[in-house]
Amino acid sequence: MKWVLRIVLGLFVVLGAAFFVFRTPDTDAAEMRAKYGGAPSQFVEIGDGLTVHLRDEGPQNDDADAPAIILLHGSTADLHTWQPWADVLSATHRVIRFDQIGHGLTGPDPNGDYSKASFVADIDEVADALGVESFVLGGSSMGGGHAVAYALAHPERVDGLVLVGSSGAPIARDGAGPSLTYTLAQTPIINQLMAQITPRSMIENAITEMVTDKSSITPETIDRYWELLRYPGNREATLARFGFGRSSFSAEQVATLTMPTLVIFGADDPLIPMASGKWYEEHIPNAQLVLYDDIGHLPHEEAAEASIADMTRWLETLDTPAELLDETP
Repeated sequence: MKWVLRIVLGLFVVLGAAFFVFRTPDTDAAEMRAKYGGAPSQFVEIGDGLTVHLRDEGPQNDDADAPAIILLHGSTADLHTWQPWADVLSATHRVIRFDQIGHGLTGPDPNGDYSKASFVADIDEVADALGVESFVLGGSSMGGGHAVAYALAHPERVDGLVLVGSSGAPIARDGAGPSLTYTLAQTPIINQLMAQITPRSMIENAITEMVTDKSSITPETIDRYWELLRYPGNREATLARFGFGRSSFSAEQVATLTMPTLVIFGADDPLIPMASGKWYEEHIPNAQLVLYDDIGHLPHEEAAEASIADMTRWLETLDTPAELLDETP
């Protein structure tokens, strides 16, 4: 029996040593705010002790009637994912994007609530804090699912809906999925280690597997994902959020969404299948689908120019009176 105890003790010593060698500590909050929270960032308190990192750009200062757009990032991402869109759209629209709870510089929820209802409530509170009555609401991946949930709960405030590689459709993914990282993050015990051991290479693999054009992901992008995932409390928040599992909407639910809806998907999306985009197009009454060949899960970054052009054309239809749209040349 002594040799068994010695082996067990030896394993604990080895594992303990490996933990301290490979452990990746949290980043420093002040350093991250200095690096990623400079102008035009704002830190706005929306209640319950939560201060949200957001950017509010566009012509609101000289045109109070400028139409507003709120953009929601995907899982483990942050507001910077929308930079290409914000650079263009803010010339004509008030563009608001914020780090959702458990992400970016917003950090963990003070109440530890990562339910979909909590994410939806934050959208409402951000809009209220900024004095925005109604807006176009867009979301990527997880953010798209949150956008749909918000539109179902508050249709009167949503002028239009934009779903980019959106989650929430009841479509099963073929195969084992794109990344071992995402699988491990949902595996008990192992995911607890990931809250302490998160090498940059793991994040690099997870992100680059999301896109077809690997050159669209720069080293700076990987650094940002890696550093902000390790913002104090974000890794634990991610694990808590994953604990809720996947959820989907029904055809009956989304059929009640009458606002104009633009659905954008990469045809080669390895995380959320293209069939999800087609499902949204089929069941949301006023939806149109745009597909990009040879593009993966992040078309707003990987196909930035094309997606911005399609978004701009779609926004023009919202700003055009219906009687003009119905006119034939």
